[in-house]
Amino acid sequence: MNRDSALELLREYTQKDGLVKHALAVEACMRAYARKWGEDEEKWGIVGLLHDFDYEMYPTPDQHPEVGAKILKEKGYPPDVIYAIRSHADYLGLERRSLMDKTLYAVDELAGFITAVALVRPSKRIADVKISSVQKKLKDKAFARTVNRKDIHEGAESLGVPLKEHIAFVIDAMTGIAEELGLDGS
Repeated sequence: MNRDSALELLREYTQKDGLVKHALAVEACMRAYARKWGEDEEKWGIVGLLHDFDYEMYPTPDQHPEVGAKILKEKGYPPDVIYAIRSHADYLGLERRSLMDKTLYAVDELAGFITAVALVRPSKRIADVKISSVQKKLKDKAFARTVNRKDIHEGAESLGVPLKEHIAFVIDAMTGIAEELGLDGS
């Protein structure tokens, strides 16, 4: 299990640029939280990178992320990695047991939401996104309406991190790879 093979697997199943960038954003957030808490950065990064790798081909709740979990098991990924990926899907009803499980759930929707906020800014730079802008957009139900606000609030709560602090942390993590995400204003 290493990043190169995980990235290769992601690209094998995911062609849409937006989904690849989402995976990279979630990976960056997972790595940042792993560093903060002294966890295995490589493992956490791979969880973030692969959490939706099957989504483009298998987007329905009866398939995602279960098809991906089977593929990962066949490829020899550890059970805790597979469980974290499965537990990010609320509809499976799995308890988020580990800090890794909770962190994936907490950063997934928020990373997508922050991307949307950055893309509506004139500069299209994540570095220009303000916490207050994200909070304001969270209240606007018409903005990025497919993003589940409940997941964002519950995710921060499950980590025991105030939402404002969590938003700032995710913005900072994503800013570190802004060019890869297409959010550097270029």
